[in-house]
Amino acid sequence: MTDVDPAPAQVDVARLSTEGIDARYRDLDTMPTRHVLAAMNEAEASVPAAIQPVLSDLATLIETVAERMRAGGRLIYVGAGTSGRLGALDAAECPPTFHTDPALVQAVLAGGPGAMFEAVEGAEDDDELGAVTVGDLDLGEADTVLGITASGRTPFVLGAIRAARTAGAFTVGLACNTGSELARAVDHPLEVDVGPEVLAGSTRLKAGSATKQVLNMLSTGVMIRLGKTYRNLMVDLRISNGKLRDRGERLLMEITGADRDRAAQVLTESGSRVTVAALMLRRGLDRQGAEEALEKAQGSLSQALGE
Repeated sequence: MTDVDPAPAQVDVARLSTEGIDARYRDLDTMPTRHVLAAMNEAEASVPAAIQPVLSDLATLIETVAERMRAGGRLIYVGAGTSGRLGALDAAECPPTFHTDPALVQAVLAGGPGAMFEAVEGAEDDDELGAVTVGDLDLGEADTVLGITASGRTPFVLGAIRAARTAGAFTVGLACNTGSELARAVDHPLEVDVGPEVLAGSTRLKAGSATKQVLNMLSTGVMIRLGKTYRNLMVDLRISNGKLRDRGERLLMEITGADRDRAAQVLTESGSRVTVAALMLRRGLDRQGAEEALEKAQGSLSQALGE
């Protein structure tokens, strides 16, 4: 394991913009609760503006990741603490939202799965552990490894990124400070400068919101490019409960003009796949024919419908 010298680390962290103290909120602990909330709301409103400068870089990344996924690659998030948990959350939401294989978008969290719910002290400071953990994923050239760290200096993430580059994977770094060590270590950096937090150093606030927004944009943008949506409709969802069943029926009504009863019937016949059911209704296909048409169109309902 790598020994960590606490003195230099403290100096480095103190210089980060996310660790700064915002003078506007020095009286936070004595403010009326309503004013505390107003301050937090004011600060959070600055997050979209902080993301704006990286939109072009993010668009390029989305195209790159989608192309790599078409070649059989995966998207793997790596992080520690809040950053790692946000990566795990985004990865976990892809299968039910876009009907993806759980292996397509994965997350590596410092300290293992248990760190999702309880802090594992010291794990984030171990760069060798990051390298070993990512090394176990059998990375290839089509894979993308995205390191997430608000500070841009978390050793676990940096170790994982270095191992990923050695393995030939495409590497991305998402940080909330500029000029970060992570940005220098990756093929494609994304630095969102959110500045000091309302509660100094609590990077689960603005930095956390910025991270969540960027990951939302990334995974959703990639899935749009992969044909997982139809127009602005989330059609390739996995129907696993009553709410999603209702949503699936309403989607079919919107796409095909069928009434509720017909939509419900064909959705059942399709194996609860909205895209398959839509083809059955629009093109008069049986389930097998619809599945074959969808496969030929690489999962794109628009292409399968000839639109």
